[in-house]
Amino acid sequence: MEVKIMHLDRVKFAIHSRSHSILCDQPTENGGEDGGMTPPELLLASLGSCAAFYAVQYLKARNLIDRGVEVSVTADKLKQPARLGNFRIHVVCPTTLTEEQTEGLMRSVHHCLVHNTLLTPPEIKIELAVGEASLLPRS
Repeated sequence: MEVKIMHLDRVKFAIHSRSHSILCDQPTENGGEDGGMTPPELLLASLGSCAAFYAVQYLKARNLIDRGVEVSVTADKLKQPARLGNFRIHVVCPTTLTEEQTEGLMRSVHHCLVHNTLLTPPEIKIELAVGEASLLPRS
């Protein structure tokens, strides 16, 4: 997997993956134009959409529903070091489930790739290239 990020102006960035692009920006009070989600919001969006995917896959595989699942994710901003913590994933299933189905749905959501990544902190290497040509073609 790979995403590429290109600085557009001020605190706005274009994020590209495969044939898709999204904008990342800061609210006006942080010097941005509020043209997109902030990096922490994108992290919450990634976690929530992954949880939603696993929930829907579980429900579809059992012919329970194929639409209508809603997920919200919240987190607290913590300090020293600055980070997000105390994540809460709230899954709303629009149909009634048995106790066994509810437990299965919960197990399925716990299989989320992003969730598991956050539970087992990955190694992160930072490489700095000074003066190199752009990674992304300019349009």
